[in-house]
Amino acid sequence: MDNVKLPGFRHLSSGKVREICVPEEPGALGNVVLIVATDRISAFDYILTPTILNKGKILTEISHYWFSKLPIPNHFITTQGVPEQVAGRAMFCKRLEMIPVECIARGYLTGSAYQEYARTGKFQEFKLPKSLKDGDKLPEVLFTPAIKTEFGKHDENVSFSKVTQLVGSQLAEKLQKLTLVIYETAREIAASAGIVLVDTKFEFGIDPETKEVVLGDEVLTPDSSRYRDKNGTSYDKQFVRNYLLNESGWDPASGTQPPQIPAEVVKKTGELYSKVRDLLLNVQ
Repeated sequence: MDNVKLPGFRHLSSGKVREICVPEEPGALGNVVLIVATDRISAFDYILTPTILNKGKILTEISHYWFSKLPIPNHFITTQGVPEQVAGRAMFCKRLEMIPVECIARGYLTGSAYQEYARTGKFQEFKLPKSLKDGDKLPEVLFTPAIKTEFGKHDENVSFSKVTQLVGSQLAEKLQKLTLVIYETAREIAASAGIVLVDTKFEFGIDPETKEVVLGDEVLTPDSSRYRDKNGTSYDKQFVRNYLLNESGWDPASGTQPPQIPAEVVKKTGELYSKVRDLLLNVQ
């Protein structure tokens, strides 16, 4: 699936887990991109091997579901008419002028936020209550943006004031508001499916025709979000992260390539992704 070649399309770019193509000739859909979700999986900004069977199809189904549920314009157009080679794992989407900010909403304290809190008692500019444990619910949902760095390197956490400097105060405030509204809406829907939405990342762009802010990229997938059940079982790629950190002997800070994921980890990860899809899609 790397550098995917599709008749009638030009390959535009590759992400860690997605391929972006554009039609060679303009069609009835207008200025669009074809977003293809591969079966690749990444962790700690490395692309891992092997792939997770049908992961791209699962993520496409989940994104399609959420685009239909969320109260904000988004870039999704259709899954109809995509090339047969990528059927089920590709979407036609409106081409946006992407805003260079990763919009992260955190409802619970975990991951890098908990690690920083354990060292300093706060996360970014937010002072937090004492004695919080890993996985605890936060007193309020936090907007903790990041910006993209060079490919293959960690995204950089930044303050809200930094976002304001990058995109202006009006757009920064809109991104913050939209991120929190979408997270709260999604958290309620996930809860009705018996799932806790711990945190998530959104990306937005400007529609070149309407100039409105539009939700883009993938949305609320187990790749871009942390999900868990009420007992704390993760329904996302934390299972892969845990293997790499606790069992593989590999150190993400070593600068070396991660080891291959064992077959049992590959299988379990696929099962977890399928589980969260099935639970969500059962919520009408």
